[in-house]
Amino acid sequence: MSAGRWSGVPLAVRCVVAVAVLVFAYGTAVHVVQLLLPQFGPQLALPGWLAFYFTSLTLWDPLAALLLAARRVQGLVLGCAVLVTDAAANGYANYVLDPAGGVTPGRIGQAVITALAVGLVALSPWLAPWFAGSRSRGGTPVQKRRRS
Repeated sequence: MSAGRWSGVPLAVRCVVAVAVLVFAYGTAVHVVQLLLPQFGPQLALPGWLAFYFTSLTLWDPLAALLLAARRVQGLVLGCAVLVTDAAANGYANYVLDPAGGVTPGRIGQAVITALAVGLVALSPWLAPWFAGSRSRGGTPVQKRRRS
């Protein structure tokens, strides 16, 4: 996150976006490793549509990270969509397809992804005005100050 693109943005907003970028970078690494080294992937036989979705995250995770880092509102929207659908897909894989009972590593991971999804969705109205191209409330707070 370059200082110029993020100048005038509160530290709290920068920190939340930085954490989101790191989450998507981590997700990218996990999905690439699972794709290249199947022994580290899910130990379940996944339906084709679910395997395709998890594979597609090797594209969507880094794209969300890059758009967020570039301070584009599209990154915020994509990030929310990726986390919500990832939580749902992992929920299906871990609660419908996995016959194991109780707490499993996959279910813990699904809970973490769900918490991240809820967090980003909940914070989006607060974050959106600070992103370029945001139409909420007539532009970003920085743009409003410049017009005054």
